[in-house]
Amino acid sequence: MTLPDFNALSDEAFRAKVREFLAMHYPQDMRYALRRSRLAETRDWYQTLSKQGWIAPNWPREYGGMGLDPGKMIVLLEEQERYGVSRLPDHGIVQVGPIIMKYGTDAQKNYYLPKILTGEHIWAQGYSEPNAGSDLASLKTSAIPDGDDFIVNGQKIWTTLAHDATHLYVLVRTSTEGKRQEGISFILVDAKTPGITIRPIRNIAGHEEFCEVFFENVRVPQANLVGGLNKGWTVAKALLSFERINIGSPRRPQYALQKLGELARAKGLFADPGFVDKYTALELDLADLGSLYARYVEVVKRGGVLGQEVSMLKVWSMEAWQRLTDLLVETAQEYGAMPGAHDIDGVDVDVLSPFYYARPGTIYGGSSEIQRNILAKYVLKLPA
Repeated sequence: MTLPDFNALSDEAFRAKVREFLAMHYPQDMRYALRRSRLAETRDWYQTLSKQGWIAPNWPREYGGMGLDPGKMIVLLEEQERYGVSRLPDHGIVQVGPIIMKYGTDAQKNYYLPKILTGEHIWAQGYSEPNAGSDLASLKTSAIPDGDDFIVNGQKIWTTLAHDATHLYVLVRTSTEGKRQEGISFILVDAKTPGITIRPIRNIAGHEEFCEVFFENVRVPQANLVGGLNKGWTVAKALLSFERINIGSPRRPQYALQKLGELARAKGLFADPGFVDKYTALELDLADLGSLYARYVEVVKRGGVLGQEVSMLKVWSMEAWQRLTDLLVETAQEYGAMPGAHDIDGVDVDVLSPFYYARPGTIYGGSSEIQRNILAKYVLKLPA
């Protein structure tokens, strides 16, 4: 399908296009989902986006994407948030695709990218391990060359929606010489390969978003290596930058602010100066977050390399989200301890779900403590 050049439209004209598209195509029963949707729930929506050419807004047009510029990307994200669009299993679109475009071979681009667009391949990230989370350089999952293959052994944990994935992108140790970061490689793995076991983890909200993944003598073709042997740390840093932009999106905090505002109006709290002070501070935090987010998106779309300062976006977004959900629970009073959606003074709101989902936000993708260490060392140049 040949798409129009959306970048030639004004932001308001494109906004109208997005609203029309969502109203026409997005399933009404999926609006404002209270948890991360599984593949079975989002597959039809994925296929609709794929057939309409809207599945990869951040990809260049030559690779089958929409090729949106930073301004249009922000408009799209704003309208998706406004309409309550659930997040797809989008690791292929948001992370693997851009990495293959940047570091992959022509064979990898030709094979994987079209299958990501159609949804034939659904990806999950194999980074964290039981003893290597924010400190990824400590990872121990090994990949030993054997003929044309690697033999992979080890364990990954907190792998988002691995039980829905057809493929995994995995950091493995291919050398123990030199610095820890210098012995890491980035490989692409078919999740159906013998020797892989995927075990879901049930979270505090009763959902199974994360998984453990075990590798026992798993054969992976060396042709699936991305970016070169022992060059995985470079690839991983770029991928973490993409991830931190996605995690740092203002979408989730904005939704929490919207619900907080609705509830506060229903309760008449905007007549309370103490509440107004708290609400206004959070509103200003989100305005600044939106500006920071737009700045980093523009760098990526220009093909630039994100520096270590992108850690600021992740810290800001997740901590603002937590502060918002804290105030949402406080404002809901007794309903703040009750799971599920409730009619609170005429406002239908689930308070605990966003509260629960905001809790691990300061841990996954690199904990806030690690992000602050990065900012102190590499941006502020503070002494160790």
